Parts: sequence; C-alpha cells; structure tokens
Amino acid sequence: MSGEHASVRIIDGYARGDTDLAADEMWALEAHLEACRVCRDRLSASVTAQAPAVAALVGTVWSDLEPLLAGTAPMPPRRRWSSRLSGWMTPVMVPWLAMVVGVTLLALLLDLADSGSGEVSLVLLLAPVLPVLGVAASWSRGLDPAYELTASVPRAGLYLVLRRTASVLAVVVPALLLCGWATGVAAAQWLLPCLAFTSTTLALGGVVGVTRAAAWLVAGWAAVVVTPTLAAGRTTFALRTEGLPVWGLVLALGIGVVIARRGAYSVLGAHR
Repeated sequence: MSGEHASVRIIDGYARGDTDLAADEMWALEAHLEACRVCRDRLSASVTAQAPAVAALVGTVWSDLEPLLAGTAPMPPRRRWSSRLSGWMTPVMVPWLAMVVGVTLLALLLDLADSGSGEVSLVLLLAPVLPVLGVAASWSRGLDPAYELTASVPRAGLYLVLRRTASVLAVVVPALLLCGWATGVAAAQWLLPCLAFTSTTLALGGVVGVTRAAAWLVAGWAAVVVTPTLAAGRTTFALRTEGLPVWGLVLALGIGVVIARRGAYSVLGAHR
C-alpha cells in the first residue's frame, strides 16, 4: 500500500492471481477495497487488461444474472442503527447475553436473600466467567451458521474479535456494576478478574480457539475456585482484595499475548 491507495504492483498482481503476493498485502488490499472506489475501479481495469479470461467469465455470468436481478424485488433498506449494531454482534449472541444477564440477576437475588453460602458473594464468584460465556458464544462454530463466511472477510482478524468482545463487555459490565453496588462488593474486586479472564480467553483463543479456551477456563474456575469456595463457605484469596495485583498481572499478560499474536485471529482455527 502506498499513501491513500494501493500500489499498481499489488493491484496488478492481485488481478493476475500472483502467488508471490504476501498474505498481509492481500489482506490489506481487500480491506482497503471495501471503502475505496478509486482502487476498485483500478482493479476492474487491471482485471480487463491483465486477466482477460477472468473479465470474460465475469461478463458471461453477469449477462446471465442481469435479467434475473431485474425481476427481483429489492430488499428493504436496513435501519441505520441495525446496520451499525450488526458490525458489533451477531443474532446468536443475543440469547446468550440475555442468559448471562439473567444469571447475574439470579446471583444478586441469592446474595440479597442470604442463601446460606456464608460470606461468599455469588456475584463476585461468577463475575470472572460471565463475560467469557458471551465471548465464546460470539465465536462458536456450532451457534453461528455463518462463521466460515465471517472468518474469511478482510476484517475478521483481531479487529472483529475486539469488536465482539467489547459488545459483550458493554452488556455484562453494567449488569455486574449494578449487582456489585447492590451487594456492597467493591468494583475492583469483580472488574479486574472479569477483564483478566476475558483477556486470557482471547490470548488462549489464538492458540486453541476462542470457544475451547473459554470452555477450559470456565471448567478450571469451577473446579479450582467455585467448588472449594462454596464448600468452605468463605472467600478465597483469588476473590479478596489482596489478590487484585495478581489479577492485574494476568490482565497485562493476556493483553500482551493478544497483541503479540494478533495475526492468529485471521484464521479459522481461532473460531473453534
């Protein structure tokens, strides 16, 4: 890429289907073409000049499709807010986010009812793993029938991963903030573990897949922290104020790994 537009070399090579183009160059070009009409026109001209067989094939396909498209009723325009929202979350995320909020409110009711869990706050106990469930749902192969299409678009890398994660946190964090205030739990006590677990999920997701990473972390948290804590009836070190520096370190490490391995989110393996 050079300046505001793609270079002639990259456009001509892309039109010819050259195999010596670097993957990051092709990725950057495809993302750039989404918003640049000038480069799309240059690519069209390049295809005509550099790959006449492709241009002829496109012309043949278009001549067959044009009569059919002319008789097809156009789709109603999407509302602006709906179009913007679809860039941040998918329809399959909505029921999972509703479930996460429902679990949070149920934990709040049990805390307020003093359900017999001792000094342990269920809101505090569940806070670290609640956003992880939403993040896993947003990348689940089994839940999203369009995951392969999503993973193949130019912006399906870290950019889209962070967008979907932010949309999950935008729903979960306010719910936890309200529940934490109602139960008297300090915001730092649940916010740092919450963000640390989320960053660790993304960090491991670049290696084993986001959904698998979320499942492993939730299972590990349930076995190592939740079960012993409920059995003992007292808050463990991981949930006390003294443990906050450790959570801060985990958060920093998770963010560092995500940045260092940002290219790993551009492949289908990250969507397992």
